[in-house]
Amino acid sequence: MTREWHPGASDPAVSAIARTQRLLVALDFDGTASELVADPMSARAIPEVQKALVDLTALPHTTVAFISGRSLVHLREIAEHGDDSPIVLAGSHGAQYWYPGEGEAGADAEDPDRMLRDALLEELAPLLSAYPGVELESKTFGIGIHGRPARPEVEQEAFTAVDEVFARRARHWRRRTGDRILEYSSRDEGKDTAIAVLRAHTGATGILFAGDDVTDEDALRVLTRDDLGVRVGPGETAATLRVGSPQQVAELLEVIASERAARPE
Repeated sequence: MTREWHPGASDPAVSAIARTQRLLVALDFDGTASELVADPMSARAIPEVQKALVDLTALPHTTVAFISGRSLVHLREIAEHGDDSPIVLAGSHGAQYWYPGEGEAGADAEDPDRMLRDALLEELAPLLSAYPGVELESKTFGIGIHGRPARPEVEQEAFTAVDEVFARRARHWRRRTGDRILEYSSRDEGKDTAIAVLRAHTGATGILFAGDDVTDEDALRVLTRDDLGVRVGPGETAATLRVGSPQQVAELLEVIASERAARPE
């Protein structure tokens, strides 16, 4: 049963995750660390979330990560993520990784479907020009179609046209939908994969994962009783807690940082 989290009220699930021996705080980016914006590459983590993550990364036995459907190169750009960052990244829904002190890991840069992706982009670019406000994104392992700047009926017409192309040329690719985005990927990894990989890599005894969209439910559904799932905004969810905005995500993270800093070693 999902319940609303209220700032200022004590919550046993929050206190429990703050006390875990090795904590992994993993966040979706768009709509969770950042506001949702019309231009995908203009997204940035809100200042309150940035501060909370700085506070968390300063604590012992605490790892912070972003888990995103964005390609790693784009995730690094919007997260303003430098080579000296302490934040772990999982991009392309868990097909790509970046670790502090190690750099990139995970999937090979060469994708056997790269030529097919390029051919699909070549076909889709003129097709989507007929749908004002719909934008095409090239990803490392796929293609994203963003409808946020378009009228909803135009977005749906564009998504239908794209589905017809993929039914004809790349039926084997994985289809995902999110908040005004349609994505096809040549890889099958989901954010549940990223949770498993990062749990093993960090040795986490407890994971807090927060996300706002359909693809985040893959991660939320595989969390254990020692973890804590947080849904940002409305929608059906497997999360334990619900918050209303990225600002409330930041408030929750500051509570965890404060309680964790005060716990006895």
